[in-house]
Amino acid sequence: MAKKHYGFVLILSIIIALGVVSFAFCIASEFKRTKRKDLKLDGKLCFLPGSHAFEYGIAALICLFVAQITGNLIICWNFCSGEKTTGCKAKSPTKAFTFLLLSWFSFGIAIALISAATSMNTRQPYGEGWLDGECYIVKDGVYIGSAILVFVSIGLIIVSDIMTIRKSQVEEEYKVHSQFG
Repeated sequence: MAKKHYGFVLILSIIIALGVVSFAFCIASEFKRTKRKDLKLDGKLCFLPGSHAFEYGIAALICLFVAQITGNLIICWNFCSGEKTTGCKAKSPTKAFTFLLLSWFSFGIAIALISAATSMNTRQPYGEGWLDGECYIVKDGVYIGSAILVFVSIGLIIVSDIMTIRKSQVEEEYKVHSQFG
């Protein structure tokens, strides 16, 4: 049982590390994004060079995806593993499910913001732009807001993971000993 406990802590640590890396990439993207001074106009045509925010944004997306999916797999494992008994063994399944839904909600918004902002940081050549031939620049704070949503999403998935932990064998043995002692 102790081995499983250490594995759980290790996986939670990996999820947290991926969340921190995703958060850091979002912050780096905020500082490296294309800015208004990078915009070049030629009549009605515009040009924006690519920036490193594109690569950082992709890395942030990958880390966030892996962390979210891993966190969900832990929840599924905690709900489905163990003895074949009826009823849920999780400490508080309703609260865990609520945190899981909130995690997915913040995850979805974070993914949408990071994806849109990241795609705007690719090279936008004259006449092509980002959308309908027009150039778009990411507003200040979009990546910062995404970073906060990454933090919220990872925090909620960790809380949900912890809430689905089953009672340990040690706690069950303690109950048995206290009944006989």
